[in-house]
Amino acid sequence: MDPIGLLHARPKAWLAASVLAPHAAAFATYLTHARYSSQSCGTYVASLAHLGRWMSQCCLPLCQLDEAAVEQFLDRHLPRCDCPKPVVRTHSALRAACTHLLKVLREQRVIAERAGASGPIAEELNRYDAHLREARGLSEGTRRTSLRLVQRLLRYKFAGGPVVFAQLQPEDVRRFIATQLDLRRTTSNATALTSALRGYFRYRTTLGDRAHGLVGVIASPAHWSLAPLPRALRPFEVKRLLSSFTAELPSPRRGYAMVRCALDLGLRSSEVARLQLADIDWRVGTVTLRHTKSRREDVLPLLALTGRALADYLRYERPKTSNPAVFVRRLAPHDQPISAHAVRRVIRDAFGRIGLTHGRSHALRHTLACRLLDQGGSIIIRRSPMCCATARSTPR
Repeated sequence: MDPIGLLHARPKAWLAASVLAPHAAAFATYLTHARYSSQSCGTYVASLAHLGRWMSQCCLPLCQLDEAAVEQFLDRHLPRCDCPKPVVRTHSALRAACTHLLKVLREQRVIAERAGASGPIAEELNRYDAHLREARGLSEGTRRTSLRLVQRLLRYKFAGGPVVFAQLQPEDVRRFIATQLDLRRTTSNATALTSALRGYFRYRTTLGDRAHGLVGVIASPAHWSLAPLPRALRPFEVKRLLSSFTAELPSPRRGYAMVRCALDLGLRSSEVARLQLADIDWRVGTVTLRHTKSRREDVLPLLALTGRALADYLRYERPKTSNPAVFVRRLAPHDQPISAHAVRRVIRDAFGRIGLTHGRSHALRHTLACRLLDQGGSIIIRRSPMCCATARSTPR
């Protein structure tokens, strides 16, 4: 099917007369290879025609098409669009089509790569990120959280000017912490904030700056023993959770296998999302985690129930794909692994179906830890930034 050939005569003429015409075929091929439905392909190509008409009216050259130009198209043109019908005016469809187009054009090196943040604050954060990655070996997610909080501090003190660390005073840190806690008064936010600031100040100390006075004004939040541990699910709740993946759901076998991986193997959401087909040794009955949070390789026993759940998903529900990931996208764009956010959403929705408002994905890991302790089994204790003890059994 050729989505360009199926266009209405008017938008087809807009597209043919625009600077996007030479790249329309590559755009349609990209959508086809990503296995979008014929309806989605038609909508996105029609959206491309709308964008092309606007670019022609504005005399916008192709080399200047970027995220800023797309925002101008969506925020300024779309609300008062008077383009004759048929024309796509749906904001979400136009944004999605523009996002795909920018990706295609950058792969073809027609437009420049997206410019990163610049300025003194961005440069300081890049240096600190390199330190966290190379000297401390922190994972990308941990670094992202720390950098976001440090960025707030730098913008609070040095917005619009150079970063002169010597100008940062204890009173500035006190006021900044107070403003952040006013926005979100939770123990987890206070813990993350104090940890990020202390880590940054220690980094500045290694550069020769005097930061001991700044560290001294950061008070540790109250941290009661075992308070941050999520509540473990009781046996009947586990049974209801596993039974909630009924045939009425779009992909019940996938969700059931995800929960089994978290409940039986103690996998984090990110570890479930990164699981590869080659990581499962069906003959020996093991699962190898190659990129764990602690940057080590773990080999876990594959329990019979977990293996059966994975096998059922792989046989009967996993889409045909060349991607080596175990869990892949069900909807377009296909041939891509799912994200950790998708795993958390599946687990959160399962909690909601059985009426558990306190549940989150980490509670499944804690349930495994409690079960192993109750049975007197040997476990390996690993601690996350939220100080949640997690248990993993090891093969003998």
